[in-house]
Amino acid sequence: MRRFVTVVFLLLFTIPFGVSISGCSKKSSVVFCNGGDTGPEVGQVQIITLQPKIFGVSLNFAQIGQVSAPTATDCKGTAETVSSYTYGTFLANGAPDMTIADVVPNGPGAGRLCAGTWNRNSGGGIADFTTCNPTNKTGTVYVVASGSGASSNPLPVFVHPVVTNVTLGPLATDCANDPSTNCSPAAFDTQTTTCTLTTNGNGCCAVPVATPAVVTNGCVSQSVTSQLAAKVFAGTGTSQTNVSCQVGHLSYSAQTASVVTIDENGVATAQQPGSTVITANISNAGSSAGFFSTCPPLSISLAVPGLPGTNPNSVIVNPNNTQPINAVATDKNGQVLTGLALEFESTTPTTIPAGTAGSVTPTFPGAAAITAVCQPPTCNPSPFNQIGLFGNGKSVTSNPVTVIAPGVNSTNLYIGSTSSLYLVPVDFTQNQLGSPVRLPYVPNSMVISNDGTAIYMGSAYELMTFSATTNSVGAQDPTINGKVLAVSPDGTTLVITDPIRGLIYLYKTSGSIQTQYGGVATQAMFTPDSTTVYITMGDYNATTGVTTPNNQLLVHSTFTGWYQAPPSAQPTTGVAIGVPSVGAFFGGSVTTGRSYCPKTTTTTPPSTPDDENPTPTTTNLFYPDAGVSGLATDQIATTDDGFHVLGAIFSPAFTLTDQVIGTSTTPGVVTATGLPAQSCPLADEATASFNTSPAFTGTLAAVQPTIVNGVASGITSVLPTSDSSIAFVTYNGSGGVLPTYQPAQPSTATPPTIGAGTLGSIPLNSTTTYGTPIAPVAGVVSADNQTVYVGTSGDNVVHLIAKGTNGYQDSIPAGTPAPAVAPFGPIAPNLPCAPGFSCSTGVGTGIATPNLLVQKPRKATS
Repeated sequence: MRRFVTVVFLLLFTIPFGVSISGCSKKSSVVFCNGGDTGPEVGQVQIITLQPKIFGVSLNFAQIGQVSAPTATDCKGTAETVSSYTYGTFLANGAPDMTIADVVPNGPGAGRLCAGTWNRNSGGGIADFTTCNPTNKTGTVYVVASGSGASSNPLPVFVHPVVTNVTLGPLATDCANDPSTNCSPAAFDTQTTTCTLTTNGNGCCAVPVATPAVVTNGCVSQSVTSQLAAKVFAGTGTSQTNVSCQVGHLSYSAQTASVVTIDENGVATAQQPGSTVITANISNAGSSAGFFSTCPPLSISLAVPGLPGTNPNSVIVNPNNTQPINAVATDKNGQVLTGLALEFESTTPTTIPAGTAGSVTPTFPGAAAITAVCQPPTCNPSPFNQIGLFGNGKSVTSNPVTVIAPGVNSTNLYIGSTSSLYLVPVDFTQNQLGSPVRLPYVPNSMVISNDGTAIYMGSAYELMTFSATTNSVGAQDPTINGKVLAVSPDGTTLVITDPIRGLIYLYKTSGSIQTQYGGVATQAMFTPDSTTVYITMGDYNATTGVTTPNNQLLVHSTFTGWYQAPPSAQPTTGVAIGVPSVGAFFGGSVTTGRSYCPKTTTTTPPSTPDDENPTPTTTNLFYPDAGVSGLATDQIATTDDGFHVLGAIFSPAFTLTDQVIGTSTTPGVVTATGLPAQSCPLADEATASFNTSPAFTGTLAAVQPTIVNGVASGITSVLPTSDSSIAFVTYNGSGGVLPTYQPAQPSTATPPTIGAGTLGSIPLNSTTTYGTPIAPVAGVVSADNQTVYVGTSGDNVVHLIAKGTNGYQDSIPAGTPAPAVAPFGPIAPNLPCAPGFSCSTGVGTGIATPNLLVQKPRKATS
């Protein structure tokens, strides 16, 4: 009995006490939103939001949509969770309506929209809310989501006939008869004005909303805003209906976001130059509605800031010092453009590379011309079918700034031959030749990358890569045969021509073919920015192994891909890039030029009921003839100062020409205009206007020819120095001299004039050791312009033509024994003649002529 009483005592007192303690430990204090002791509590759902609040959802008849997931917060804005929502549709007056648009109220699929009425209680095993039955009623209803004792904002749902066409156009001024989206009641949602509906039942406001003007006939300057407007149609042909005021808000997006930004109200703000397709999104679908153009630069001006004197376009900068260069770009409306993605180019990036931000830091002594280019697709892009419209999709180039880095440097020279299996490196900081390196095959061509790390050699069997860092053979690719014609300035791409297969390759130096084109190339040259390469073509004779130049020209651009230009009037024998690089010059029986400005013709389709403001399209003739007609040249080169196109021809007489870019005023004197800072002609300029104002302006004036003693059987190169002070010509044949030409410098007059330059020749001296030189067959100029290395036939050595107080001359007196290495020269690589090849039978029998030369600068030693 006592035990029973004890148990009862424990049940009555011990357990309730324990429960009381536990309950107190879990209870939370209530915090009210107003800080008091009554009202809504913190943590309770107070606000439910459906997005997009104002712009809502647009649906075609019978189209199924989905309400975006609601978000719930308490009175402090803290996110809260709602276990489930219930949805309903209402008219603007709050009356329920499920005949214009219906919504799945709850359960699986809650929030799914139907532009009509969902099936309910269909029977026959058909689940509810699976079929959207059209009612073909146009109107606006509002969806509300409810949960946890709160309701959302009303989300507008615009229901309308099926949209068949959306086109950008001008703002409507007649909302009753020719409305655009600026007549829609939806356009008034963020305005203080009141929309009074028209009486003809099209759902439009009688007066359009007040908005910024839209530009429909031209480009918009950077930072200028304009209102986008569109016409929205349902149906086609005679049954077409303008439903612009029934579809709610259009959402616009730009295909190229850098050109224009568009806010939720359709206000477009011009950004970077270019044109882009504008897509209008309506009824959960996108439509290409039109395009937008931000005005391109009309001019880009480069200048050296704070430069004393009268010429802000030439500056002396010591190596390893940084010199800023200012670029100012303006459009046709005089608007100064900012933030342009300009490409800065250098004519000699090995010694004076151009910085990405418009500065230069010379790495070696030398000279270069620096230009800035606004070039598609990185700057001023355009859809392909709109290239040229309002100037978009075309390049714009600045004036050049000349940078001179004083001093001298040393050289690493690499000597090879098309008749030898050996390559000899020469380091002029060491007083001896490098060890000959045996190659896998006899090379037929040799180029070196601008950074001086890799030498690429073509052959009949494979592509060979030689490391200029380790002086050893590197990668070999037996899948690529032929000649290496050029390496891009950025070192990523080679141009290789295989006459046997009849293919021209753009080959990635990383080890793969980028692209190829049918044909045989004779020469190739890249623009300084590596984006475009001009390729002259020829006809290959399999019997003789000779390729004869023809009148075909091939161009590859990263923007337009391969393009075979219209044929020239005569075979094209040489190519040189203009300075600035607004196109290229081509040698032949007549020197010609091609502009980088496409010749554009604009076509505007006729207006139709479906499209009252059709988008213009363009057709382009790329790289058109620039109207240049000059003297005959076999090989040509341009000077870095931008004033001279130098050429040489061997038949009917060995002739040097200086085709000055300018306007002839008096015999022998030319107004030196140089190539202009080039803004391309706009679309639809007349052919005559284009040809009389080409990219290469002015006439081409010639100097008197010079006849070199002996006979030249072919010009191999024209080699101007980077400071534009002198040029050298190499050739096959006989003569024993190195022809030279010193171009005249522009006068200080305004405008400057240029007279005839000075012709000359440098005797190539013989030695008792190696014999008599016959012809300078190949050459290369040192980066500091102090030495010209010339490979000669006859003695099969490399002569050093050094610059001294009396100008350039052979570095040894004639008729004396010669050491093997500079500074006295000549250099005797003694390249063994490869089996099966014919080499010299004179002094140095069995020694190949050094006709492949490349060089890279290196720091001079004291």
